[in-house]
Amino acid sequence: MSGTTTAAAALRRRAAGAGANRWVVLVVLCVSLLLVALDATVLHVAVPAVTEDLKPGAIELLWIVDVYPLVCASLLILFGTLGDRVGRRRILLLGYGLFGIASGLAACAHSAQVLILARALLGVGGAMIMPATLSILRQVFPDRRERAVAIGVWSAVAAVGAAVGPLLGGFLLEHFWWGSVFLVNIPLMLISLPIGRLLLPESRGDRNGPWDVVGALMAAGGLFGVVLGVKRLGGGEPVESAWTVAPLLVGAVLLVLFVRRQRRRTHPLVDLSMFRRPAFSTSVGCIVLAMLALVGLELIAAQYLQLVLGLSPLQTGLRLLPLTFAAMAAGLFGARMLRRFGPRRMVCFGFCLTAVSVLTLTAMGGRDNTGLLLFGFLLLGFGLEMTLFGAYESMLSEAPPAQAGGAAAIGETSYQLGAGIGIALLGSVMNAAYAPGLRSVPGVPTSASASAGHSLGEAYDVASRLGGVRGAALRDAARHAFVHGLHVTLLVSAGLLLLGAVMALRLPRIMHCELPAAAVAVPAPREVAESRISA
Repeated sequence: MSGTTTAAAALRRRAAGAGANRWVVLVVLCVSLLLVALDATVLHVAVPAVTEDLKPGAIELLWIVDVYPLVCASLLILFGTLGDRVGRRRILLLGYGLFGIASGLAACAHSAQVLILARALLGVGGAMIMPATLSILRQVFPDRRERAVAIGVWSAVAAVGAAVGPLLGGFLLEHFWWGSVFLVNIPLMLISLPIGRLLLPESRGDRNGPWDVVGALMAAGGLFGVVLGVKRLGGGEPVESAWTVAPLLVGAVLLVLFVRRQRRRTHPLVDLSMFRRPAFSTSVGCIVLAMLALVGLELIAAQYLQLVLGLSPLQTGLRLLPLTFAAMAAGLFGARMLRRFGPRRMVCFGFCLTAVSVLTLTAMGGRDNTGLLLFGFLLLGFGLEMTLFGAYESMLSEAPPAQAGGAAAIGETSYQLGAGIGIALLGSVMNAAYAPGLRSVPGVPTSASASAGHSLGEAYDVASRLGGVRGAALRDAARHAFVHGLHVTLLVSAGLLLLGAVMALRLPRIMHCELPAAAVAVPAPREVAESRISA
């Protein structure tokens, strides 16, 4: 009996592809994710230094910042499904190599064009790495209870990377030149590449039929157009602008054609039947809604801390750290909460807790309230991570193992789209609530009021040029208008979060933890005998 149990355990490890201890594999995957998450935010604090050194134009500067997330989001489905076809570890290791080469090119860039190219290559590498980490994790942890713990650690590392990026960038800029924010990737990649080759298991999905190259390019082009259009809207570009409408229309058309093509194919690139599963489609919707409600809000909160309260960028980063620590805690304890409460209650409660935190923050005014901000950000981080953890875990568990790469890519794409739409939507709400407060400031010319209505930063510039009583009146009116706009935006965000809580009611009530049949099958007597001989 004990021999049978031992042989069955050995077969489970082989079925999971675990050539090394699966927790060691998790560490390697988390280092991969940490690099991608760091690179998404580490450049933000280096923009002034890059601008001074390379002298990019306004359009070039916009592409330097945006080309990385834009390329990464558009290629997630392509590389996620390619990993299912040719091997997820192979795609991950190629992503490591490309990420390291692109980091060196970015650090040594002597012109804006070279830096844009390097950032685009970093986006390609990131698109190869991100879905591969989740799909390999899905393969290495067939037991859903252990996989929930692994996803919790994975999501906590993502939160750390996003928060540490600006702090690490600030530290490097104080001691080195701006290229050092990219060079930090190279030693980590030089370590990760041989370790990943040695320890990570190879896994593939269904290899029947040819890989749909045309479909992959259609998905990439469609996502590129949609994300580009959404980013332009979020950046305050006019809705009627041809450079905003054209990418959105072309991207939407390509995505519709992509869906129709996948439905007709015998061996589709992405199995759209996954969306017929309520848990999968609901999880994807929850990811989109959570990011839609909160990413734009986070940017507005950063402006509030710096422009209204007058905090420095470093002080602003420190004020936002409690949000990250709370998200880390929720990620680390998420598996236990998921087992106890189930996906439905966990995600629903996460949405409600986040909505409560957002409503709490409506008490913010023109003066600093450290205790209120600390309490609100702690609730916000914990609730958001509960929501995303439960949604990601349910989505990944619902997807067939053969479609793990495609499912992971869909989840990451939903995250990116939700973030982009959130910036555009909540930014529009903020502007609509902010601008009317500056239309009739006593003593201020109409042209100056119109310019000040674009943003709080521009209002401060106009006020400084006016000077005297008029400048002070405009500055005071702009601060009050911004706080009012922030309150309206918080209320809209809370409404979206409550909508997400209602959506989460479609998730399963309990967490089903049975193992896949391939992992739990009891071996035949001949297999048991062979395992004893090999032992």
